Amino acid sequence: MYFKSFFNGPLAQMSYIVGCQKTGEAIIIDPLRDLTPYIEAAESENLAIKYVTETHIHADFASGLREAVNRLGAKAYVSGLGGEDWQYKDVEAERLVEGDVIKVGNVKLEVLHTPGHTPESISFLLTDNQSDIPMGLFTGDFIFVGDVGRPDLLETAAGVKDSTAIGAKQMYQSLKKMADLPDYIQIWPGHGAGSACGKSLGAVPVTTLGYERVNSWAFQYEDEESFIQALTSEQPEPPYYFKEMKRINRDGVRPYSAEPVMPVTELTAPVILDLRPKEVFAENGSKGINVPYNKKFLSFAGWYLNYEEPLQLIGNFEVVQQAADELKLIGFDAVTGYLPGNKVNGPGYEQIESADFKRKDKEGINILDVRTQKEWDDSHFEGAKHLHFGKLLAEDIPFSQDDRIYVHCQSGVRSAIAMSILERLGYKQAINIKGGYEAVK
Repeated sequence: MYFKSFFNGPLAQMSYIVGCQKTGEAIIIDPLRDLTPYIEAAESENLAIKYVTETHIHADFASGLREAVNRLGAKAYVSGLGGEDWQYKDVEAERLVEGDVIKVGNVKLEVLHTPGHTPESISFLLTDNQSDIPMGLFTGDFIFVGDVGRPDLLETAAGVKDSTAIGAKQMYQSLKKMADLPDYIQIWPGHGAGSACGKSLGAVPVTTLGYERVNSWAFQYEDEESFIQALTSEQPEPPYYFKEMKRINRDGVRPYSAEPVMPVTELTAPVILDLRPKEVFAENGSKGINVPYNKKFLSFAGWYLNYEEPLQLIGNFEVVQQAADELKLIGFDAVTGYLPGNKVNGPGYEQIESADFKRKDKEGINILDVRTQKEWDDSHFEGAKHLHFGKLLAEDIPFSQDDRIYVHCQSGVRSAIAMSILERLGYKQAINIKGGYEAVK
């Protein structure tokens, strides 16, 4: 048997290829749109990718399942469970139910229905026919290292009423279903630390069922109500693009293409992302939203994408191309050009050192906290008002354009994004607190 995992850092996403070297066949599990890594891995072992499958309809990245069908001629297997609203469309595939088996030469994948994260979620129990016992479980967004999948995305991201409560109950039952499997079963999850598909994912790429039974918070509850309360509390806010991803992955992803982003002399797109470092933007701003290109780029940029409109970027070519390639991972192909960063010549914004703000009399001043709901609930400045940095374009800002506003996040990164948005919206007296809440407190 051949086995290889693939980790995508910007998405904190795991995908896999499993093959039978005797028959020369392989299957890819939860693939991204760019199939190159899987093709190269298969060719290096003289394997042909004959099959493709995935654990559920993903919300955080664009699936490569249809790409594998259309480009490689692979046979697709998808979940046939979970109800009509969340069935795959526009793809020829075999629909899987509990107990079905996918055979890849001498390797078999048995289907377990493990709803909770989504109604259609399935896991695959892998057995190499050289042994009579299963080796491990591809869990997708069911079981992570140290965590389990959140049940609320259909409701919070896709607007499906009451699906959080239903999903939480299903997750409890799916975990109880694991009691029949031995401790030695390896767990191959769909995500690692940094993903918004859970709240406390570990960074280790693989675990065992026995280890999770002892160490994961999710396995410590015998009472369903207490488990549901723990599961549904303190989940991070999902970026707005999650809603679009669920729809795109269900209804059909466009064919993948890798093309260079071309320079433009003028920025005309409805949405512009400025990829330059926040320190540069603070001194030399633009009409773009300042989302610096770093490991958090996708999770931050995903709040501001409109899949019906084109997007342009600001930055040097290498950074722009990397950012555009990452946007393709979440199904956004409409980057229509970029302006080199050295062509920008705009006003910056005002900042205050954390030590100076700490000494400042805060009676009657306006403070805008752009952190997450959990960060706000844990602690915040007295008299401050809260609005998540990702929601500044979608919701009413609790100050007028003439107000002098002190803006902060936890460490100064997200507040820099917020400052660029406030400037764009006409808030000319906003002041960024350098270092954020962490530095002041």
